[in-house]
Order: sequence, then structure tokens, then C-alpha cells
Amino acid sequence: MNTAESFYFPVDGIFEMFNSVTAAHQPHLTHLVLQSTAHTPALQHPKVSNISKTGMGIIKTVKGRWRQQDKRTAASRSSSSGNRQVSSDRLPKRSVDLLELGLTKPRNCHRVVVLGAPKVGKTSILQRFLGKEVEEKYEPTTEEFHRKLFYIGGEAYQVDLLDASSERDFPAKRRLSILTGDIFLLVFSLDDKDSFGEVCELLNEIRAAKAKLQKLKSPARVPAVICGNKADLEAQRAVSRSEVTETLGDGISFFETSAKDDTGLESVFRAMASLGGLPDETSPSRHHLVSIPTYQSLCSGERGSRRSRTRGPIDAPCAAVDPLARRPSFRSDLRLVLGSSTKHKKPEKCQIQ
Repeated sequence: MNTAESFYFPVDGIFEMFNSVTAAHQPHLTHLVLQSTAHTPALQHPKVSNISKTGMGIIKTVKGRWRQQDKRTAASRSSSSGNRQVSSDRLPKRSVDLLELGLTKPRNCHRVVVLGAPKVGKTSILQRFLGKEVEEKYEPTTEEFHRKLFYIGGEAYQVDLLDASSERDFPAKRRLSILTGDIFLLVFSLDDKDSFGEVCELLNEIRAAKAKLQKLKSPARVPAVICGNKADLEAQRAVSRSEVTETLGDGISFFETSAKDDTGLESVFRAMASLGGLPDETSPSRHHLVSIPTYQSLCSGERGSRRSRTRGPIDAPCAAVDPLARRPSFRSDLRLVLGSSTKHKKPEKCQIQ
């Protein structure tokens, strides 16, 4: 074997090729390469195109050492910050339904149906309730379904929020949403008189649908909160408070709000809680947010080791927003309506249209 041919490009070429990327590993790699070429004769003019098998072996060895070092660095970083992040295997694989899991009572589960004309601020109000920042950029809502879970006074509560504004052109679908609603939030804009007229029509539709479901001869009283949003646009106001009171009557909960400035919304959320039989602590200012794994541990009674991970006392009111919440299927909603439409043994037809 010709030693000179085997080590034709041993040292100078390797250093020239890897000099730009060996800053962090230079002492270790220099020792490795010099050790491998201790008995190699120096050449004046190496040719890069003729790398020998021995030279390629050195390159592979260097790359292998780099990979090992990168793995050690990544492992040390992961261990140092591991207590800051939740392991992915602890995250829920599906939406958390407290009723299905047997973690709450049916009377503690409520669905809030939000209705109103486009561009009146319904999504912004929901974002405030969920404890999120309001985005000023407007995007038309196709359908939004949110689920907020509460742990208050040792009891679990579930509030589903359905923004059914996209169903205004689908009467049957909107009627089904109305029939499944426990609390209604009707939103109009104080600078848009037409949006107030739409809210009045929606309120009459809700009353008629609930009366038919309950087999009442007169319009039913419904747990509805009317929200006149965009109170910050006082100069552009088109609907006065006296006009709202005169049209809707004194029995309706009406509030002027500004989702942009976060004014008046606390009263809206407390009124919704009162109408639905929920604790006042469901208002965003009365509880703190925790992660879904922490919430699940509270409901299942696994407190001990996770006590320090919550941002407040373990018995303080807390809530969690389910990131995987999806609207129940229409078949499930139909079954829910059919189950509540009659107290007779024989099920009756659900009047959707």
C-alpha cells in the first residue's frame, strides 16, 4: 500500500473545508485530526478532487462527533427548561366534556348562544369572556364554538359558547341552535339602527321557538341579555337607551358596552351568570386561568404534587379554555332537543322549521 497516495489530502484540505464551522468544537476537533495524521507527510499542493478513503473516514468521524455533541447540548437545554413546559403526552387528545367524563352535574353545564348582525363585535365580546386579547382586524365569522371550564367552590362547571351569526341565512339551522341554547346573548351596534332591528326580530324568534318547544300558548320568557356594543363611538350613536327600553320593555337585561375598551362587559357576564344559575366567579375578573392538565387534576382530586403549578391558591376560583373544543354534531343537538321537548313517554316530532 502506497502511504503517500492514501494520505494525499489529509490535513490541509480538511481544515480548509471545515474551518468555518468548527469554532464551537475547535479544540476537540483539532486534537482529533492531529491525532489521526500524526505520521502523515506534509504536502505542498493538495488536490481537493482526490480525497482518499482515509480522508473520508476522518470526515465521517468528525461528523459523528459533531452529532454526539449536538445531542448532548440539546439534552442539557431540554433538562434545564423541562419544568417550564407541559409534556405533550399530558395534553388532552380530544375535547374535554365534563358531563361525559362524569366530573360535573347536568345543571352545571350551559350553552350560551350568541346572535346578532355582522360587524357588531360579537367575536370581540367572546374573546373578552375567554380572557384573550381583542383583535381589531375584522374577519367574518363562519362558525365559532368555544368551551370554558370552571372550578369554583369545589364544583366543576362547563360553559359552551356558540356564535351562530353565520346561520342567519339558514333558518332551520339557526332554529336548532336556538332550541339548544340555555342563555342568549344578543348583540347590536349602537351606531347601526338596522342591527338593533335584527336583535328585536331574533328575540321574538327565540321566544316563539321556546314557547313551541315547551308547548306554551304565549311567548316564553327566555334568559336573554341584550348588548349594545361600540359605546366608545358616542359621536356616531344611532340608538338611544330610551329607544331600547321602550321597544324591548323593562324585563330585558340591557347593557351598553365597548369590547374595544373593555367597558360594561363585566355587567353583561354577571347578568348571564345570574340568568343561567352560574356563580358570579364565572366573570373573567373573578377567577384566574390555568392549563387544561392543571384543571383536570383539580377536578379529579390530584392536588398534592401540582399545588405549586397553579398561579393562585388551590381553592381559588379558576378556569381553563379547551383548545380542542368542537361543536357537537347536529344529530346530538337533535337528540338533545327531542329529549327535552316532551315529558311524555312517547317522543314527539321536533319542530325545527
